[in-house]
Amino acid sequence: MPTAQLLLLACLLWGLEARTAQLRKANDRSGRCQYIFSVASPNESSCPEQGQAMSAIQDLQRDLESTKARLSSLEGLHHQLTLGQAAGPSESQEGLHRELGTLRKEREQLETQARELEVAYSNLLRDKSALEEEKRRLGEENEDLAQRLEHSSQEVARLRRGQCPQAHSSSQDVPAGSREVSKWNVETVNFQELKSELTEVPASRILKESPSGHPRNEEGDSGCGELVWVGEPLTLRTAETITGKYGVWMRDPKPTYPHTRETTWRIDTVGTDIRQVFEYELASQFLQGYPSKVHVLPRPLESTGAVVYRGSLYFQGAGSSTVVRYELTAETVKAEREIPGAGYHGQFPYSWGGYTDIDLAVDETGLWVIYSTQEAKGAIVLSKLNPETLELEQTWETNIRKQSVANAFVICGHLYTISSYSSPDAIVNFAYDTGTGRSRVLSIPFKNRYKYSSMIDYNPLEKKLFAWDNFNMVTYDIRLSKM
Repeated sequence: MPTAQLLLLACLLWGLEARTAQLRKANDRSGRCQYIFSVASPNESSCPEQGQAMSAIQDLQRDLESTKARLSSLEGLHHQLTLGQAAGPSESQEGLHRELGTLRKEREQLETQARELEVAYSNLLRDKSALEEEKRRLGEENEDLAQRLEHSSQEVARLRRGQCPQAHSSSQDVPAGSREVSKWNVETVNFQELKSELTEVPASRILKESPSGHPRNEEGDSGCGELVWVGEPLTLRTAETITGKYGVWMRDPKPTYPHTRETTWRIDTVGTDIRQVFEYELASQFLQGYPSKVHVLPRPLESTGAVVYRGSLYFQGAGSSTVVRYELTAETVKAEREIPGAGYHGQFPYSWGGYTDIDLAVDETGLWVIYSTQEAKGAIVLSKLNPETLELEQTWETNIRKQSVANAFVICGHLYTISSYSSPDAIVNFAYDTGTGRSRVLSIPFKNRYKYSSMIDYNPLEKKLFAWDNFNMVTYDIRLSKM
């Protein structure tokens, strides 16, 4: 039977090759149906012998085995392909999910970068507007300084010709010591400023009488009260160099020898390495701009918060939260103390800036420091200092935000703040009582005549406010209520 099948297959194959085949069917002798295929050989002219037929059959068997092997190989490949198609979608989906996740992260990063660029661009536009405004303001100041310089040049020329202007007062009104000013040589004075303005108020009257004509509080009168009134500013003199736009000027409410109640100190604070402290022995020297001595501090100070008390200058060391005590007579540093947690170099300044993070003050009760900390979240912190060691004796935390006020000072244990440094009609807007720990709102008029007050301090000996307003050194009379 296998042989017949092979012969039949061979016939079919040959029939395909030869493309000629005949099919016959007929009953055999026993009556069974037979199918007979006749295929003409394309290559043989006559039928081979039996041995040749067996050889052909063997060749066909080998071809069939080879065909079966190829079919098995194809079935294996088909099976692998089928398995691959079954597993492929899952693996492909995982790969696609990973790719999509990566793309989403990249898209989020790009969106974040785009937002940051938009914010940076917005900040740049705002900074540009601020710089343009500052440029305009500086241009106006430059014009004003040019006019001042021209006027100063004329004044210097007049001084060189020996035409020194005289104050409108009689000789008996001027302290005897003020005549020592004439000994100064205008050409050789190293620290003399280009020019100083003279007020028509004699130096003797500055210490004895208020501008309104009312008698001043005499030394030793330590009567305390609450602030109820601030007078109009009185301009004593004007700085003529750009370094004097901001500054601080002081007198010692408890002077020690050789200093007196009219000895004045002045520091111009525009710059990066502030070390010079000008000392004026007499009030007349201060008015005319002739310092009797210039101190050079061993370390630079920062901002306008310095004070003089009991013969020492107290100031904030530049770039730090350290308060320094510098003894003026010995010209040496006697104490240093870091204020715990105090902000510095622009962390918690007053509203006008200027690195006014640490502000020292003096009142009838002693030495104070005004500052803020991270723990206080920008609210004013007030501490009483030991004037010898600078140790903090007591501390109060107020509810007044430091950056919302322009300046502050202390009178009789009460902290007072100013609403604006530039508005001509500002007010004393808050008071904090260290005795009760309570604050209250005030509305006491305060004049910024020159529209840029960078320093306001109280002098308990003279019962006045000292201020530095846009190159100008001014004083304010005050009135206190009876306790």
